[in-house]
Amino acid sequence: MLADVILPTPLSDIFTYIVPMEMEQAIGCGFRVIVPFGTRKYYTGIVVALHDKPSSADLRLKEVYALIDSYPMVNEKQLDLWKWIAFYYLSPIGDVYKAAFPSKLRMESETFVSLSSSMMQESLNLTPTERKIVEYLEAVEREKISKLEKILDIKNIYIHIYSLSRKEVIETNQQIEQKFVPKIESFIRLNSEIDSNSIGSIIGKSKKQLALFEEISTILSKSKTDMINRRDVLKLPDASPSILKGLLQKNVLNEIGVEVGRLKPKSEIKTHRPFPLNEYQQQALEEIESVFDSKDTCLLHGVTSSGKTEIYIHLIDKLIAKNQQILYLLPEIALTTQLMQRLSAVFGDKLGIYHSKLNDNERAEIWQKMLSDKPYDIILGVRSSLFLPFRNLGLIIIDEEHEQSYKQQEPAPRYHARDTGIMLAHMFGAKTLLGSATPSIESYYNAKIGKYGIVALSKRFEEIEMPEIIIENTKELRRKKKMKSLLSPALIESIHHALSNNEQVILFRNRRGFAPIVECKLCAWTPKCRHCDVPLTYHKFRNVLVCHYCNATYAMPSECPSCHEKSIDLLGQGTEQLEEEVSRLFPEAKVARMDTDTTRGKNSYEKIIDDFEKNRVQILVGTQMLSKGLDFGNVSVVGIISADSLLNYPDFRSYERGFQLMTQAAGRSGRKSKQGKVIIQSNDPDQPIYRYIVENDYESFFASQLSERKIFKYPPYYRLISIVIKDKSESKADEASRYLADSLKSSLGDRVSGPNKPVIGKIQTYYIRNILLKTEIGLSPQKIRTLVKHAETILRKNQKFKYITLFYDVDPA
Repeated sequence: MLADVILPTPLSDIFTYIVPMEMEQAIGCGFRVIVPFGTRKYYTGIVVALHDKPSSADLRLKEVYALIDSYPMVNEKQLDLWKWIAFYYLSPIGDVYKAAFPSKLRMESETFVSLSSSMMQESLNLTPTERKIVEYLEAVEREKISKLEKILDIKNIYIHIYSLSRKEVIETNQQIEQKFVPKIESFIRLNSEIDSNSIGSIIGKSKKQLALFEEISTILSKSKTDMINRRDVLKLPDASPSILKGLLQKNVLNEIGVEVGRLKPKSEIKTHRPFPLNEYQQQALEEIESVFDSKDTCLLHGVTSSGKTEIYIHLIDKLIAKNQQILYLLPEIALTTQLMQRLSAVFGDKLGIYHSKLNDNERAEIWQKMLSDKPYDIILGVRSSLFLPFRNLGLIIIDEEHEQSYKQQEPAPRYHARDTGIMLAHMFGAKTLLGSATPSIESYYNAKIGKYGIVALSKRFEEIEMPEIIIENTKELRRKKKMKSLLSPALIESIHHALSNNEQVILFRNRRGFAPIVECKLCAWTPKCRHCDVPLTYHKFRNVLVCHYCNATYAMPSECPSCHEKSIDLLGQGTEQLEEEVSRLFPEAKVARMDTDTTRGKNSYEKIIDDFEKNRVQILVGTQMLSKGLDFGNVSVVGIISADSLLNYPDFRSYERGFQLMTQAAGRSGRKSKQGKVIIQSNDPDQPIYRYIVENDYESFFASQLSERKIFKYPPYYRLISIVIKDKSESKADEASRYLADSLKSSLGDRVSGPNKPVIGKIQTYYIRNILLKTEIGLSPQKIRTLVKHAETILRKNQKFKYITLFYDVDPA
């Protein structure tokens, strides 16, 4: 018997291994196996097929080394999804496996080194670095190469390991390591072998030990359990570590390690039935259910604060009653906190959370729970949640479906969670509900042509009016010398008014840091990243210059390194500068900032959101993460600073994103009690897009964008594939991209644009060139894939370009 296996390597191939006879009755598709790869490496692979059809390439097959599981860890639907992602997004199946499967459930071999038993180092000519490695190994005997590199701080350690191996100073060997570490906690129990009548004589005169023993005995008797967590024992009034240690040493108590799950139960939460819907929500719910009678996908186009979430909760409740599972997708981890509380209050332990801020062991435990007899009924998570092993998926809700965060960028596979979710639902025969106040052009177009159903929800909850939106002409205000701050006079006045009424304010600036441009006033010198072709951003809190592409940091110069004058100037403003300015203007208010810099910690999102919800913070300054569905009832004023910067990026989606961001940010205002106010600061307020935003006129905006997209051959009329070529040599990147473009043009003609140098032409020392394919929607993806892969094969056959970096971004966001 032969097994086809997917390996976690960036390769498109599926590898075939011989199944040993003793495994034939136990192995199956979706099982994990350990297999040899290359000369010395072992990987955890996933079996995708079993057969008895050796090909000519199967003459020197290796055997499966070990079978890990007694049941499948990946089900058939998941494997189908992996294959579809690899096909549609032109991605190696190994990269899909690495993205989908928890790293802690993948065992790999680790290389260990030790000193050779026959080594005579006195007679050897060792370099200082080699001697450093040898001296360390003399102390520890054996160590992983990866740990050696970290502890001894040796870069490119493999060069020195190879040299020591050639000199026969060290030996290397492979060991397969289990990555998943169960959580073990200490529990205390009574020693059942000791007669209770003799306890007093064993403990002796220690009254404190006797009191603690009796307290533990009483607790165990009342709870009808045979053990208690050591942590809970030490919380008892009569307990201390020394008293407990004495009882353990006298052997009247035993301490044992017990494996406990990392997933905290929510059983202590009191749940309630879903709140009743108002007439508009109820009508929308009935229309959605009617759409699902004939279509698999429905778009809920509901204005901000219209109560879409409550509709989702009622749908979820109905599906759980039918024993079906629900996947609730969000674009950002930041949104899970508020929503988790709302869903937990209704569904309790039926809800599971899955996102990248969970540690690897927690993700592995959730995966295993989804495979158990009692999986979660609802998963709330971000795009990686799509890969969980669902059994009976009935509905996928994709909230804020327009968000570009749903598109995976780095690393591969570069999939779009919205489109992948629709495909996953199709595989299960499930339904997909897309929700947004500002739908993506593609989704709205699909609804308009009848591919999706559409349901409109045009009234805010409790019929609160849409916010008043005012466009402030900052160019004119500066000309008249009325603009003396980053904030316009009208915005400052509105903030004062809100604070005096004990209301809150959100200020939106989609640029982090203090100043995005640092420049010499005399010679126009600008600091740039050494690794990327971008100017550096000044971060005042750390007093450093930061590259926002590779995160490299540089010291802030006190003088211009070009003309040596103290003439460094800071231009533009980011969230850090805005926070400082607002704190100066409103000293009585507590100001907080929410951007990538302030939300790096595991619980930092939750802390900022909780502080704002409980009015411990009155003014919240932040980037686009503020615009994504957060629900704050006391916000009456929203300010959007430097709105034009959202529209001036050279991308065909810039107006769409600008409209979405500003409309969504505006929607944070006046959500509960009264009409809110939104002030948008612009240097060019006459642009038509601002009229669409003020009038909340999505239809007119959609029509204007659609006509432009058709003329210039963009989605939804055409499918885009961006081909990215990268190399550390600019001339090689240029030459390879021209070579590939010429090959593609011979078969695809004017559907091929480029090669072009992107706006950021160098990132992390790699020079970048782009080729863009624009193909008609009706053209076969299989045909395009064949042509593109053939062109890549021809490129790779040229020895000069064999190892050049090349990847595909299908449907770039």
